[in-house]
Amino acid sequence: MPSGVHIHNVRGQLFEAAERVLLRDGPDALTSRAVTEEANCAKGVLHRHFTDFDAFLAELVLDRVRVIEDRTTTLRAATGTGSVVDNLAEALRDLFGPVTVAVVALITFRDGLRARLREAGLTGIPLLMQGAAMIAAYLTAEREAGRLADDADIDTLAPTLVGAGHLLFADRSSAPPQPAAIHKMVTTVISGTLRPPQP
Repeated sequence: MPSGVHIHNVRGQLFEAAERVLLRDGPDALTSRAVTEEANCAKGVLHRHFTDFDAFLAELVLDRVRVIEDRTTTLRAATGTGSVVDNLAEALRDLFGPVTVAVVALITFRDGLRARLREAGLTGIPLLMQGAAMIAAYLTAEREAGRLADDADIDTLAPTLVGAGHLLFADRSSAPPQPAAIHKMVTTVISGTLRPPQP
């Protein structure tokens, strides 16, 4: 694309292009050239909007973090409705979509990106940490609603669910896990804390 052509929502288009490259070719294929070629734009466009490629990738991750934070509100709104296991299983399926799994792999692949994310205040493995916070917020609300035991250890349950969920979804080369496998894992993790439904 000629450099004089205006691109609407440049950041969004570059993020979408990066996600397509990640999903198709994996983190080792993600370069600034691959992104701009995928977005069909001049090579200089990315560097006009971001100081360097790791800055671009950090913003890509932060964009995914905001998506998870928005989903936290939706999940909390499910408190007291349906079953706790079903709500958690659905939240994990939503959290570990192909893009999130690919971006987590990218974070572990690039030292420079992890350094930028630490500078932005993100600790641990971003996306997984925000996913655990989302699950913890929901479990806390269900405990307050009386559907989980008062002594339910949210600080252990939430990262356990996210860690086990990530292991189920982490193989990018195979199909996503069957819903029954996710349901079984969630049931196993939280069964000791569930209170029987009130009549």
